[in-house]
Amino acid sequence: MDPLPAERTPFADLDRMPPPVTSTLIDGLLGMDQHPEIRRVRAVANDLLGVRRGQRLLDAGSGVGEVARMLGERVGGDGEVVALDYSAATTEVARHRHDGGPVRYLTGDVAALDLPDDHFDGVWCERVLQHLTDPDGAIGEMIRVTRPGGRICLIDTDWRSLAFDGLSAGLSDMMLRRMRDRLTAAQFDMGRTLRGRLVRAGVRDPGATPVTCFFGTPESASVVLPMFNPRVPPTAWTLPERTRDAWFAEVAASGQRGDFLAALTIWVVVGSV
Repeated sequence: MDPLPAERTPFADLDRMPPPVTSTLIDGLLGMDQHPEIRRVRAVANDLLGVRRGQRLLDAGSGVGEVARMLGERVGGDGEVVALDYSAATTEVARHRHDGGPVRYLTGDVAALDLPDDHFDGVWCERVLQHLTDPDGAIGEMIRVTRPGGRICLIDTDWRSLAFDGLSAGLSDMMLRRMRDRLTAAQFDMGRTLRGRLVRAGVRDPGATPVTCFFGTPESASVVLPMFNPRVPPTAWTLPERTRDAWFAEVAASGQRGDFLAALTIWVVVGSV
């Protein structure tokens, strides 16, 4: 199995990962779906997208289908949600978790949608663009399949906003540097660039809403932030085992003292085609 190019993340092509890694990543998606801070971000996005009964929607990069099922409840039996993901493994999990709502599950490429022009009333794309080599091409595809007057909702992370407290400056700065080294500039800053990308693509009146997520314990942070998840292998950070052990020992001590804090901004940007 060839390694992914350096500019791509494991989520960019989950099916190419070794089975244990695929399983860990799917577990991560399931955990994030239940996290209260991710649910808070989605509640903001849901309100801004303005879903109505009877609409036809696309969830572009649908993962295990939690958002698609939520949207399915909003559009009702007269509507439809197409849940599309690049990964056959996650799509199969999504189908297995189907709740009987008006959701159709497909595998496909967000950057090359095999879907007709002007077909959807709205598109939801959550924390997907940071994993793509051509995010603007994917945005163009979302616009193409959305009818005039339809809405596009982009949600993505601003990793530059990541902040910690309760941890030593030396170790914290080191982990932030490691993360920056693992991501391209576009991936690192994706959240804050979403509005500009829609403006340049010709989307009308895109509004941008920052949602700052707060994690008050290491356990809460580990669901969303990989540097706090002990299941993430040391090779992901190219850390010596001794340094990794020191990091997690300090994280655990901060959690026991009760002064642990991590914060991250996720941007929600919605505009009309």
